[in-house]
Amino acid sequence: MIATTLKRFAVKLSDTPAFGTVVRQMERRCQNQPLLRVLAYHRIDAPNLDDPFYPGLISTSPMQFAAQMDFIAKSHHVCTMAEAVAASKGDAALPVNSVLLTFDDATTDFALHAWPVLKSRGLPATVFVPTAYPDAPSLHFWWDRLYRAVMLSPHETGIPAPNSTVVTLRTTRQRQRLFRSLKEHLKPIPHRQFQCAMAEIVKAGGVSDPPGNNVLSWNELRRLATEGVTLAPHTHTHPMLNQLPDEDISREVITSLDMLQDRIGRNISRTLAYPAGGVSDAVVSAMDAAGFDLAFSTQRGGQ
Repeated sequence: MIATTLKRFAVKLSDTPAFGTVVRQMERRCQNQPLLRVLAYHRIDAPNLDDPFYPGLISTSPMQFAAQMDFIAKSHHVCTMAEAVAASKGDAALPVNSVLLTFDDATTDFALHAWPVLKSRGLPATVFVPTAYPDAPSLHFWWDRLYRAVMLSPHETGIPAPNSTVVTLRTTRQRQRLFRSLKEHLKPIPHRQFQCAMAEIVKAGGVSDPPGNNVLSWNELRRLATEGVTLAPHTHTHPMLNQLPDEDISREVITSLDMLQDRIGRNISRTLAYPAGGVSDAVVSAMDAAGFDLAFSTQRGGQ
């Protein structure tokens, strides 16, 4: 079953007082609604000028993350994914102050920075794994490749723009505008068109990928699972599911679940985070047919 009563909030607040303010606002808005607060993190890291991976996916720094978890641990019940699934099915009730902690993409900083903080405080977490990426160092997320092509390419590089023109890169501000424009342009287009556009941009940028893709290995994921981290699918290759043909939707979600069960074999949740929140009626039908219990999307703005 795909639960529609759960809301998922992206965490992009480094400052802990601001983080606390937002969480308290969520509390007030949820007082009379059966909503579970779901904090969705990506990377937990410090910005680095030499970082070849898109820094916009850094949710917060390690120090601020620790402070945020201290706040959450004192003021909320941090539930497991199993508890959230049971509540969504009506089999159990969650405390009214429940929070679910999730991490998308299974990047290496989860093991390096996030899990030690969570483990020391006894806080459960779920990591959504895009299963094509572990132990596949040459496979890189599209936003990282776009970032390198636009932001790290040589001066005077020409990059194909959304309006079928070529933008010659000369200033940092121009690069930033083009990166934002391309990122928003690429997300909603059909997947095959998306792949062609990305191939042209990466070729034009001429920036080599780093030797690794910043994703945890299967051995590292197995170790985290033995330590109590819940692992769940994040599709196989991380496409926008609502931009795929129906048969490809099913293949993506089933492959990701099967591979996790095969490679990990324990502590696997039949839940999924939709990449970039992309969901449609066809996607929900595919999830139901595949026997998933729950799936999470994102929605910008206050609720």
